[in-house]
Amino acid sequence: MNLITQLQSMRDLPDEQLHSLICDESATKALAAAADLVRREVYGRDVYIRGLIELTNYCKNNCYYCGIRRDNREVARYRLTHQQVLACCEQGYGLGFRTFVLQGGEDPHFTDSVVCKLVDAIKTAHPDCAVTLSLGEKSKESYQALFRVGADRYLLRHETANACHYGQLHPKELTAENRKRCLFDLKEIGFQVGAGFMVGSPYQTAHHLVEDLRFLQELDPDMIGIGPFLPHHATPFAHEHKGSLTLTLRMLSLVRLMFPHALLPATTALGTLHPDGRTLGLQAGGNVVMPNLSPTDVRELYTLYEDKISTHAESAEGLNALKEQVSLAGYEIVTHKGDVKRK
Repeated sequence: MNLITQLQSMRDLPDEQLHSLICDESATKALAAAADLVRREVYGRDVYIRGLIELTNYCKNNCYYCGIRRDNREVARYRLTHQQVLACCEQGYGLGFRTFVLQGGEDPHFTDSVVCKLVDAIKTAHPDCAVTLSLGEKSKESYQALFRVGADRYLLRHETANACHYGQLHPKELTAENRKRCLFDLKEIGFQVGAGFMVGSPYQTAHHLVEDLRFLQELDPDMIGIGPFLPHHATPFAHEHKGSLTLTLRMLSLVRLMFPHALLPATTALGTLHPDGRTLGLQAGGNVVMPNLSPTDVRELYTLYEDKISTHAESAEGLNALKEQVSLAGYEIVTHKGDVKRK
């Protein structure tokens, strides 16, 4: 426990000590307890909700792990209209959501002009709300245009900080260097920035995870999204093993201990991996959940991985059930924008 106490007050443990904690199954509960203390010091019992709107499952990219990759001919493709997105926001606003997350594949249909009009319309209708975008890699000029019309936050998981490992997960036209360039551009522009990585992706080692933590220290993002790798049958990684629940929880806890201010989701992927995954994620340091506001007829089409949860507490209609679940875990859902708390 002495080493974990050190983590609460310092971010620069030697790599070998971080590596040891990452690999130590027996440290899972102690790390979670320490992380929970830290998140309560900064955020109390508050859990922020974000209304997730999945804009499109078209994607020009062919990432080896992703179910909506370009070469997947099985998926039924869709795009939400401008009016559909605004209707989702209107419904969410009535339920108490004050952050909307527009997420999608890298779809050429959603040009800067289209997305800027959408962001402007949301901010005009709901000026007290935050708009978060998660639409992939763009030029700095594109990010600047989105920021000018009022987008507040941008999520872009780096997936892995190791360039060689990145190349094992993506086709050659996608590079870790450009991914990182995008993140630093977003930060320079003024976005609240979110990065993050998969746990248990093919070819990943504990050394890679140490590199991920070091990259996050360099970037110092506001939001850090961590979830287990989950395979999809229509990808080259269809037969790879799922990421480990306990390893994912240890990484969540280490991130909370190293980044006390971070907005840290208990992800849908974690809830898909284990029935109590999101509760365990909150108890390991998480403080954000993202119920789905997308139209019900498209939720099952946005399948980045197999067996994604998309009903009951995952949906906006089950918000009361989700509140009860969070309360039983020892926390409380709050409905304000939930900005990052930095000292």
